[in-house]
Amino acid sequence: MRMLAWAAALLCESALGQQQGSVIAVKTGRLLDPASQKIRTGAVVVIQDGRIKSVGEGVPPGAQVVDASGLTVSPGFIDTHTHVLLQGDLTDVEYDAQILKESLPYRALRATRAMRIALEHGFTTLRDVGNEGGGFADVDLKRAVEAGVVVGPRLFVATKALAPTGAYGLGGTAYSWELPMPKGVQLCDGADACRQAVRDQISHGADWIKVYADRGYYTRPDGQIRSLPNFTEEELKAIVDQAHRTNRRVAAHSMTPTGHAIALAAGVDSIEHGDVIDDATAKVMAQKKVFLSPTLTVGAYVEAARSKTNPIWAALGKASEESFRRALGAGVPIALGTDAGGFPWDTLNQAEEFRRYVAWGMTPWQALRSATVTAAALLGKEAELGTLAPGGHADLVGMKEDPLKDITATERVSFVMKEGVVVVPPGR
Repeated sequence: MRMLAWAAALLCESALGQQQGSVIAVKTGRLLDPASQKIRTGAVVVIQDGRIKSVGEGVPPGAQVVDASGLTVSPGFIDTHTHVLLQGDLTDVEYDAQILKESLPYRALRATRAMRIALEHGFTTLRDVGNEGGGFADVDLKRAVEAGVVVGPRLFVATKALAPTGAYGLGGTAYSWELPMPKGVQLCDGADACRQAVRDQISHGADWIKVYADRGYYTRPDGQIRSLPNFTEEELKAIVDQAHRTNRRVAAHSMTPTGHAIALAAGVDSIEHGDVIDDATAKVMAQKKVFLSPTLTVGAYVEAARSKTNPIWAALGKASEESFRRALGAGVPIALGTDAGGFPWDTLNQAEEFRRYVAWGMTPWQALRSATVTAAALLGKEAELGTLAPGGHADLVGMKEDPLKDITATERVSFVMKEGVVVVPPGR
């Protein structure tokens, strides 16, 4: 069935939106605008050269018509935390098998399938925060999408991610010390070396810099969950300074207040995961407008399996709801992030993240904004992504049901358009 859907989508891609200057009119049943939180009935989205030209009520003469009048339509979804070159790492076993047993060309081929799945699920943009030993293959994947070599979401890539020596696998006592094991990150030690690593990644096409701020999560005698810090204050400040002076933003993997404190002091732009957020962290994040990408879907996916060998994962899972609610209440900007790739792309739907946000306190409008307006702001692309305003990319997703009444409607999309090109035809 999926192959048939792909074939139909490719047919539509060749038929609509390919001729430069042509006008496309998308007829909608109900059009949801997350920016204004308003609904328009019977609106027509007029598109030219992959961009939104206007939103009105009539079809311009000569326009090609896409009839989504039976659907509720919103801007395309954005996932701000993915790994397209990873296909699930429930435990170290799955992770190690991919890094050690799969060639990079094979991993790239699997990534093209992952991207296609994401796009069919309505995710027209991904921020990919670390390729797990993939060199700069994510840059190549981004270029391939932009050139039309493969079909997939628009990518913003962080390439190798950064960690200090001894802070990330493969390695340690699991393997012989005589073997030069590959690494899932780029290692750097000392402020100058870390600054150089940032420069190297940017020179090879990194849009973002990803750092691992903490590791080794544990529970203190007083019951508080903390972790081991990775970088020194000097190292992390050098990374952030170099990224910012070259117009790049920094995403920090940080699970507990240990990592949050050093990451926020250094000036990072987003906290990834944030399973344990205390009042002090939430206050600083809200004041500095540091984004949270919660990745609740992957947390639920890995908790049971990882807890069998380390109970800290159950403790993190238990703490995450209170932390999410605390961040939401404090006004921390929350951008939808799933950690897809941490779970298999063909097993779970990224859109499950929406239902978790609503279950933990967001309104449906807030959940939709997390994957459109707020996610676009995280990327610094408010005028182009997650918007219905003229000049924005013509990325649209349609659902048979109303996500404002049942947020799980986001998991059953029936129409996807990216840059004016139909990927999933209306009514699938």
